Amino acid sequence: MFTGIVEETGTILDIQDGDKSSILKIKAHKVLKGLSIGDSIAVNGVCLTITAFTDSVFTAFVMAETLRRSNLKTLKSGTQVNLEAAMKVTSRLGGHIVSGHIDGIGEISSFQDEGDAIWMTINTNQNITRYIVEKGSIAIDGVSLTVGSVDDISFRVSIIPHTDQNTTLIRKREGDMVNLECDVIGKYVERLLGLKSQNEPSGVDRLDMKFLEQNGFL
Repeated sequence: MFTGIVEETGTILDIQDGDKSSILKIKAHKVLKGLSIGDSIAVNGVCLTITAFTDSVFTAFVMAETLRRSNLKTLKSGTQVNLEAAMKVTSRLGGHIVSGHIDGIGEISSFQDEGDAIWMTINTNQNITRYIVEKGSIAIDGVSLTVGSVDDISFRVSIIPHTDQNTTLIRKREGDMVNLECDVIGKYVERLLGLKSQNEPSGVDRLDMKFLEQNGFL
């Protein structure tokens, strides 16, 4: 479990591509302190398991499903990535609850400078935006951010100077793909209320005032 508060940016040193999987070698420092083989590290928001490490480098295996669901398949040697070690029970939850299990990817469509902050707009699809709410939380490449606005195909977040200086987000360009993990609470609520059938992949049911009224809650 993670918080979406990035501890440092690391550098991809090497990628060993297998038939359907990959092995990443990443240069890092802060996130490796006190860790052991088998521990978890979020790489661009994706929970990966440490398979080997030194004081400044760690190796992680990336399975085929992770490559299909995330932007890790686009990484190259020299690419900067956001890193966060798994949270401790005694840690402050400075961001929000992040599992490291990516829901999908989005495409950066624009940046808009607003003085001390920069608005980033991300295009995605309704299978993602259905779980996004204004002023709610979302993890973008592992960074916990507050949603400023959302519609059916896109949403906006505001990036403050601290986030700019300590993550890779502002270094990206329009058209770049980013990993998205929606707030886990919404997904569990939907499942428990039966708002979406497993056999209904294209449905976009919403928990709204109309639904509550039709089902006797209002």
